[in-house]
Amino acid sequence: MTVSIGLTDAISRQDWLNPAEETLQKTLHRAFGSGGKAGVRIKDALHGTWIGHPLHVILTDIPLGAWTSAMVFDAVAAISDIEWMDSAADACIGVGLAGAILAAITGLTDWQDIDPPARRVGLVHGLMNLTAAALMGTSLLTRRREMRASGKGLGLLGFLVATLAARLGGNLVYEHRIGVDRSAEKNLPQEFRRAAAAADLEEGKPLKVSIDDTPIVLIKSGVNIFALAETCSHLGGPLAEGKVEGGTIQCPWHSSRFDLKDGSVVNGPAVHPQRCLEVRLRDGQVEVRRRELQAY
Repeated sequence: MTVSIGLTDAISRQDWLNPAEETLQKTLHRAFGSGGKAGVRIKDALHGTWIGHPLHVILTDIPLGAWTSAMVFDAVAAISDIEWMDSAADACIGVGLAGAILAAITGLTDWQDIDPPARRVGLVHGLMNLTAAALMGTSLLTRRREMRASGKGLGLLGFLVATLAARLGGNLVYEHRIGVDRSAEKNLPQEFRRAAAAADLEEGKPLKVSIDDTPIVLIKSGVNIFALAETCSHLGGPLAEGKVEGGTIQCPWHSSRFDLKDGSVVNGPAVHPQRCLEVRLRDGQVEVRRRELQAY
């Protein structure tokens, strides 16, 4: 743990990486933006909006699991005469490389919408994973050229790099809260509580209110009033400062859009739905409470 903290602190101090971070992010934004609506759909698919969970996190299990298996097969091959162990290790490395490509694509897609300081840790995390994949690829080629001892050494080195990169990935989740549902961290009222006077609401203009220090955003749309957790589920952006259009609200930070009716993700980078509240009018007052029948 101490080693990990020291590593992330050292990474955060590497200011010379800032131009590379900004350039790569802008390039990725332009690439997806140039695709128009198709680019948005592809980006959302790579984020994992269709499964309500970051797709990258799922795909990273493929290379880590496959390469761990390869190391086990290498170890057994070293102490036994079982002929198929070497072939099994080679196959696992190949599967891991295929998974690493998919994980890299989804990881880059997620990374383009991450802000400092997590952005720098994410960049180094990605570069380490690319290094691990390069070592594993070289290991596989070396093995097929009948230089198995060298191939196994390269494979072990690649596995160690991938393991350290995975630790940085854990830092992004547990310390920087990347991929975590930020709206779920807020306690919404279980019973109806007064939020605001109905007269204070303006058509299509978000209104931020607080109930027990929990920020909530109210939106009037025609004859309906909608209430959602004000903290964006993606990276905690302020939805009250967002744009309401076409029955959705757009986060001002990274442009995630949520349906006002049920909080479902219309466009990413958010993958978690926005938490909604039940609304009622009573004596000219808007009262809200957490919806009981809502799946997340």
